[in-house]
Amino acid sequence: MPTGFNLGPIAIHYYGLIIMIGVMAALGLAGRQARLRGKDPEFLLDAFPWVLLAGLVGARIWHILTPPQSMVRQGITTRFYLTHLEEAVAVWKGGLGIYGAVIGGALALWIYSSLKKESFFLWADILAPGVALAQAIGRWGNFINQEVYGYPTQLPWAIYIDPAHRLAEYQEAAFYHPLFLYESLWSLLNMAVLLVVSARYRQVIRRGNLFLGYVVIYGLGRFGLEFLRLDISSAGGVNINQVFMLAVVFAAGAVLIIRQRSSSLSSETDRNRDLSESPETK
Repeated sequence: MPTGFNLGPIAIHYYGLIIMIGVMAALGLAGRQARLRGKDPEFLLDAFPWVLLAGLVGARIWHILTPPQSMVRQGITTRFYLTHLEEAVAVWKGGLGIYGAVIGGALALWIYSSLKKESFFLWADILAPGVALAQAIGRWGNFINQEVYGYPTQLPWAIYIDPAHRLAEYQEAAFYHPLFLYESLWSLLNMAVLLVVSARYRQVIRRGNLFLGYVVIYGLGRFGLEFLRLDISSAGGVNINQVFMLAVVFAAGAVLIIRQRSSSLSSETDRNRDLSESPETK
């Protein structure tokens, strides 16, 4: 399967092209969400380069720090990347960790929002459905590179993996779980849930909680899908990504519940105060 094409002297890689399509789709959806909340989408255009760059750097750093076992067996370890900087920056070959992308992008958004005296939590909520959409689209780059697949299977929707992209211990198996597709569909579901919740309950959800909801939903899906994944990132026999996602889900879920409960209690207190001060109750 071809992984790109040449446009004159410029090599265009499908992986990078798909990532950019996902980013632009996310930006478009976020702009619509911003207008629905009475915010100027121009903020997104100004913040976009910084958030994109930080997300890309974060995604690559995560991959460098947690290379999958198939690469480790080939000697492509964190130490290898640190001593071969040309390989460390070769993102067009694949190797982007979504966790790092979200962390890097969120950090850049927080810094930029603070500088512009804007609410980070509000803009994180605005961007959350778009981030899920970008993930859904971006995962198809893994299809082009024939990566992120699961155990061998004979299910009707199994995908064929070329021998060159199969793990050494599975050379005889031709068809596998399309893990990238499962995650893409889960991300679309995540986006749909966030859009519905935002539309129906925007007035009662505390700022930042929609973003936390995105983290919880994505984390649950990714935790489950890691059970099917063959080429994991591990340390001491422990799946790093799976353990990290489990910790994130518990932490984000706990913060979400605490923040929403405190917001509800505050609203209830305000309503009671208003009733006690109304003319009819004096």
